[in-house]
Amino acid sequence: MKEQLKKISEDFAVQIAEVNDLTALDALRVAFLGKKGMMTAVMKGMGQVSPEERPVMGQMANEVRGKIEAGLTSKLEELKKAEMEAKLKADTLDVTMPGKVPVKGSFHPLQQVIEEMENVFIGMGYEIADGPEVEYDYYNFEALNLPEGHPARDTQDTFYISDKVLLRTQTSCVQIRVMENKKPPIKIICPGKVYRSDNMDATHSPIFHQLEGLVVDKGVTMGDLKGTLEVYAKAMFGPETKIRLRPHHFPFTEPSAEVDVSCWNCGGEGCRVCKGEGWVEVLGCGMVHPDVLSRCGIDPKEYSGFAFGIGIERTAMARFGVTDLRQFFENDKRFLDQF
Repeated sequence: MKEQLKKISEDFAVQIAEVNDLTALDALRVAFLGKKGMMTAVMKGMGQVSPEERPVMGQMANEVRGKIEAGLTSKLEELKKAEMEAKLKADTLDVTMPGKVPVKGSFHPLQQVIEEMENVFIGMGYEIADGPEVEYDYYNFEALNLPEGHPARDTQDTFYISDKVLLRTQTSCVQIRVMENKKPPIKIICPGKVYRSDNMDATHSPIFHQLEGLVVDKGVTMGDLKGTLEVYAKAMFGPETKIRLRPHHFPFTEPSAEVDVSCWNCGGEGCRVCKGEGWVEVLGCGMVHPDVLSRCGIDPKEYSGFAFGIGIERTAMARFGVTDLRQFFENDKRFLDQF
């Protein structure tokens, strides 16, 4: 047994020197110290040694086992250290290399205009209201004095989901929802996407954006509406901007008007932007129709109000000199980088 232990010790010394990875090291551990390993076999044969030699052989076996365990531990630390050094070497950061400059993003031009418009009206005390884009026919049409069969419905080319559910064609339906659930005074704007079955061209899109405003309180007049729109126009198009109101017809307001602003390009003298007229149409407005107020549970004898609707794409085209609305939706980075 003494010779056997000596050979085990020598074999281990040779084999441990050849180990160069953790897998081989574990295999060597099993071969020498595992349940069927060399040292386990020696310890099982200890019972055949004479009582006189047994203490000596036991001590020798323990010494050989200790050397094997120490050798395995030492090799494990050596391999782990080498592995860490190799990893650190592979991950070395060259601090002299130039860094990567992150690309600075920006808001989409339509979002820029929306936020500018919101800030103008928030500064005048308005709150922002929101509503569903998939809307009921009642809120989109009937509550706004557009009953079934009304000719104005045909001009909006609506996307219907069912007979009574549609993609909203205007954000005015948000005004109805607010008036149904809130008592005057009311002072809100409703920005958002709207949908109409229009063919895509330079000035039309099946998806576009509107910002509508609503004020309902006691004693609200057309003069209040005009003053509000003058503040808006000067903030968006310049302090020298003038506005004019032209009589028009909308089923949900009475009286109603189209609003023009003096051309921001020529100051009203006439140019290609305003087609020589000196004025550019920017929005529609009017006093809220008494029937609309009544339908929402507001007494038109006690309260009055005004509403206006602004096309955001049209405003953005004016602000940035864009002549084709499709450019806002094509995600061409060359176009968007200008803003």
